[in-house]
Amino acid sequence: MKKAFDFLDSIDRVEKPRNKGITMVLDKGMGFNAAKDLMEYADYIDIIKLGWGTPRFCSEEKIKERIKLYTKNGILVSNGGTLFEIAHSLNKFDQFLNYAKKIGLTLLEISSGITEISKEDKEKYIKKAKELEFNVFAEIGKKDPEKDIKLTMKQRIDEAKMDIELGVSKIIIEAREGGKGIGVFDQNGNIKEDMVKDLVTGIGLENILFEAPLKNQQVYFILNFGPDVNLGNIRSDDILGLETLRRGFRGDTFGRL
Repeated sequence: MKKAFDFLDSIDRVEKPRNKGITMVLDKGMGFNAAKDLMEYADYIDIIKLGWGTPRFCSEEKIKERIKLYTKNGILVSNGGTLFEIAHSLNKFDQFLNYAKKIGLTLLEISSGITEISKEDKEKYIKKAKELEFNVFAEIGKKDPEKDIKLTMKQRIDEAKMDIELGVSKIIIEAREGGKGIGVFDQNGNIKEDMVKDLVTGIGLENILFEAPLKNQQVYFILNFGPDVNLGNIRSDDILGLETLRRGFRGDTFGRL
């Protein structure tokens, strides 16, 4: 498709499907018409996460319709970690996994933001998901700020390395949808730079997807790690804005990449 103003050179991006420069968008319960409009920017979306437990309160028919629309446009569709954790806590993982396959999900997120999961259970879950040909991501960090701050860097890195050894494709760094007071962000949404550097050194940039819902966070990651850094929890109305940051077509990154 011919782009507008294509005579203005921009930074090149790897074409989809890509393993770097991933943009994960948060679907908070979007209606089908809004989702259809969103597909105008499908070239810039790699993953759509059906946030939290929102699918539980939508009709199966409508969820399947939305997932089919996304996948038809070359987008992986994931559960929210909370939905998985509820299934885990109710000992219904197998039922959850089979249902996820039935409705068309293609990416499974495994997290322990609100629950504890043993290494044995996690290994079992990842193995079963991969047997059903799911791509699998794992998230590290806690949703409760008081619990999250107690996690040491060694604990975070050790967990991430274990997950990678078990076969997950990416490690998601928890930040929730607000991007404040969790993980690598302080209460004001500013970046804890030393923590970011330690995670990148310990896990490997190529293995990490940073949840970064706020613009200042996106700018920081792009300027420090390049336009092909993996970013998640992007709001649906920020997709094109993020792409302009990645391509140097916004004042925050123009001439700086």
